[in-house]
Amino acid sequence: MSARHVFRLSGTDTRSFLQGLVTNDVGKIDAGLVYAALLTPQGKYLADFFLAADGEDVLLDADADQADMLRTRLGMYKLRADVAIADAGLFVHRGTGPCPEDGAMDPRHEALGWRAYRDHPQVEDEVDWTALRVAHLIPEAGVELTPDTFILEAGFEALNGVDFRKGCYVGQEVTARMKHKTTLRKGLAQVSVSGDAAPGTPIMAGDKVAGTLLSRTDAQAIAYLRFDRAGDAMTAGDAAVSWGGDGT
Repeated sequence: MSARHVFRLSGTDTRSFLQGLVTNDVGKIDAGLVYAALLTPQGKYLADFFLAADGEDVLLDADADQADMLRTRLGMYKLRADVAIADAGLFVHRGTGPCPEDGAMDPRHEALGWRAYRDHPQVEDEVDWTALRVAHLIPEAGVELTPDTFILEAGFEALNGVDFRKGCYVGQEVTARMKHKTTLRKGLAQVSVSGDAAPGTPIMAGDKVAGTLLSRTDAQAIAYLRFDRAGDAMTAGDAAVSWGGDGT
């Protein structure tokens, strides 16, 4: 599991501030965790995170490598809004068993279990989260999710990470256009791999680049594919790669 950083956002404008920025409906946090992303005005990925209600405050659970950037970016958008952004001093706990009283289910997929925010680090965690991600096509920051990512190509709709009815947010126009006016020609897909190939290896279909191999566990992997080139007879280095999907 990647390291996480938890922010606390407080102030009377907190929810309206976030609602105008992120891809999902902040109003849903009273019913449970909300998964969302912050995009550039051009609709490309900046960060993904979870939002949780903590009384009138909102906890923002992000990849630790993105914490400084998020603090700066949120501060830039804040202007004169009554919003304070501080370190929460909390730690993310995760598990796949019964959800504890202080926990909430991961909204991306039921197989990802629960998350909770506590004042001490999690000591034991024997879950192979990478294997679960690969099995259920869950992207991760810094691997499948990069500054070149369009979130619909990364499956955010299936992950409950975008709301098309919530109104405007940064990058909304591009995201909506991709949803309603185009057929995705590229995106993440689960592939089968046989042989040695490290993440980042180009996937070839004959003499043409069909994509890139990303997270892998044993014979399964997540890949970013050009659907018009991908098929069931590709290679990545010395490995054989196959994909049975149609990109829809």
